[in-house]
Amino acid sequence: MQDRLRNNHEIDFTLHGDDMQFVEIELDPQESVIAEAGAMMMMESGIQMETIFGDGSEAKSTGLFGKLLGAGKRLITGESLFMTVFTNAGAGKQHVSFAAPYPGKIIPMDLSMHGGKMICQKDAFLCAAKGVSVGIDFQRKLGTGFFGGEGFIMQKLEGDGLAFIHAGGTIYERQLRAGETLKVDTGCLVAMTKEVDYDIQFVGGIKTAFFGGEGLFFATLTGPGTVWVQSLPFSRLADRIFAAAPQRGGSKEEGSILGNLGNFFDGDNS
Repeated sequence: MQDRLRNNHEIDFTLHGDDMQFVEIELDPQESVIAEAGAMMMMESGIQMETIFGDGSEAKSTGLFGKLLGAGKRLITGESLFMTVFTNAGAGKQHVSFAAPYPGKIIPMDLSMHGGKMICQKDAFLCAAKGVSVGIDFQRKLGTGFFGGEGFIMQKLEGDGLAFIHAGGTIYERQLRAGETLKVDTGCLVAMTKEVDYDIQFVGGIKTAFFGGEGLFFATLTGPGTVWVQSLPFSRLADRIFAAAPQRGGSKEEGSILGNLGNFFDGDNS
């Protein structure tokens, strides 16, 4: 791999941790890595930070219009117009680390081993070697764009360098044979190779759709290719936390037969 000419910066990395991981990137002099704002955990003194418009890839650095177009597409996915570049400005090797935003796994993706392109959930991207292009992947089918829930806008990573994505819970990697189909909850789909054909389909049956708890739509993935699935999407975790949290202005004495006794057992003696 070292003797193959790459357009993107070549970086080395080490993954630390189990369920709350962070990735430590080793940079040679003048090597760089790009990341979303707020992803950086720690860095050594020789690392310089710079905020850039877009993702810094060569494909989107050809003129102001190209930069505006690339950054505008990132807005559609809910990301910022700007990214941060971390560059080793010293004489020796330097390290910078990026942390996962919630419990789960960090997945390293060598884009050169996946045909130069990966498609992932819009909030899965963590960091990448400088030169990797971060954009959106348009779905050709109209139904997907209008009714796809979490999965209708996907992010694409293009280049020949390393990219790191994050997913929640346990990560399952599935190889699909040609013509083999897998149906996945839209929130549980993390990433897939570019060969996989995907669509968002309505879950049949009124009872299933409205009372089943699995949501109204499935991502239907057809091989050949590789897909990555997460067991705990952040939206599902956030919904459970919100449902369990006490609501402002609504104490247990309102509509509760326990009243103040319920607050006592909860430790609320105020």
